[in-house]
Amino acid sequence: MRVIYDTKTDSLTIILRDIKIAESDEIDEGIIFDYDAQGQIVALEILDASRRVAQPTQMNYELVGIVALANQSSPVEQSPVTL
Repeated sequence: MRVIYDTKTDSLTIILRDIKIAESDEIDEGIIFDYDAQGQIVALEILDASRRVAQPTQMNYELVGIVALANQSSPVEQSPVTL
Protein backbone atom coordinates (compact mmCIF):
# COMPACT_ATOMS: atom_id res chain seq x y z
CA MET A 1 0.00 0.00 0.00
CA ARG A 2 1.20 3.50 -0.84
CA VAL A 3 -0.11 6.91 0.10
CA ILE A 4 0.83 9.90 -2.07
CA TYR A 5 0.01 13.53 -1.39
CA ASP A 6 0.72 15.82 -4.36
CA THR A 7 1.08 19.42 -3.18
CA LYS A 8 0.87 20.79 -6.74
CA THR A 9 -2.53 19.24 -7.45
CA ASP A 10 -3.66 19.07 -3.80
CA SER A 11 -4.64 15.45 -4.30
CA LEU A 12 -4.27 12.50 -1.94
CA THR A 13 -4.00 9.04 -3.52
CA ILE A 14 -4.16 5.78 -1.59
CA ILE A 15 -2.97 2.84 -3.68
CA LEU A 16 -4.12 -0.46 -2.20
CA ARG A 17 -2.72 -2.70 -4.94
CA ASP A 18 -0.30 -1.56 -7.62
CA ILE A 19 -2.02 -3.11 -10.63
CA LYS A 20 -3.60 -1.84 -13.85
CA ILE A 21 -6.71 0.29 -13.38
CA ALA A 22 -9.58 -0.83 -15.59
CA GLU A 23 -12.19 1.71 -14.53
CA SER A 24 -12.58 4.81 -12.37
CA ASP A 25 -15.74 6.12 -10.76
CA GLU A 26 -16.26 9.49 -9.08
CA ILE A 27 -18.47 8.35 -6.21
CA ASP A 28 -18.86 11.88 -4.87
CA GLU A 29 -17.52 15.24 -6.00
CA GLY A 30 -13.73 14.96 -5.79
CA ILE A 31 -13.70 11.37 -4.48
CA ILE A 32 -12.59 8.83 -7.09
CA PHE A 33 -12.38 5.05 -6.74
CA ASP A 34 -10.20 3.05 -9.15
CA TYR A 35 -11.09 -0.57 -9.96
CA ASP A 36 -9.26 -3.51 -11.51
CA ALA A 37 -10.72 -5.73 -14.26
CA GLN A 38 -12.56 -7.84 -11.65
CA GLY A 39 -14.24 -4.77 -10.13
CA GLN A 40 -12.12 -4.70 -6.97
CA ILE A 41 -11.07 -1.31 -5.57
CA VAL A 42 -7.33 -0.84 -6.10
CA ALA A 43 -6.97 2.87 -5.30
CA LEU A 44 -8.83 5.97 -4.25
CA GLU A 45 -8.11 9.60 -4.91
CA ILE A 46 -9.24 12.63 -2.93
CA LEU A 47 -9.15 15.93 -4.80
CA ASP A 48 -8.85 19.23 -2.90
CA ALA A 49 -7.32 17.15 -0.12
CA SER A 50 -6.26 20.07 2.06
CA ARG A 51 -9.92 21.05 2.31
CA ARG A 52 -11.14 17.50 3.06
CA VAL A 53 -8.36 15.98 5.18
CA ALA A 54 -7.22 17.48 8.48
CA GLN A 55 -3.48 17.08 7.77
CA PRO A 56 -2.85 15.72 4.26
CA THR A 57 0.94 15.87 4.70
CA GLN A 58 0.89 13.63 7.79
CA MET A 59 -0.20 10.03 8.26
CA ASN A 60 -0.59 7.72 11.24
CA TYR A 61 -0.41 4.03 10.48
CA GLU A 62 -1.61 1.59 13.13
CA LEU A 63 -1.15 -2.15 13.30
CA VAL A 64 -3.66 -3.73 15.66
CA GLY A 65 -4.00 -7.38 16.64
CA ILE A 66 -1.78 -10.41 16.46
CA VAL A 67 1.42 -10.27 14.43
CA ALA A 68 4.19 -12.82 13.98
CA LEU A 69 7.65 -11.56 14.84
CA ALA A 70 10.61 -12.76 12.80
CA ASN A 71 12.51 -14.12 15.82
CA GLN A 72 9.58 -15.92 17.46
CA SER A 73 7.86 -19.11 16.41
CA SER A 74 4.40 -18.13 17.66
CA PRO A 75 2.32 -14.98 17.17
CA VAL A 76 2.27 -12.41 19.96
CA GLU A 77 -0.25 -9.78 20.94
CA GLN A 78 1.01 -6.33 19.98
CA SER A 79 -0.19 -2.89 20.91
CA PRO A 80 -1.07 -0.36 18.20
CA VAL A 81 1.94 1.21 16.50
CA THR A 82 1.88 4.75 15.17
CA LEU A 83 4.49 5.73 12.60
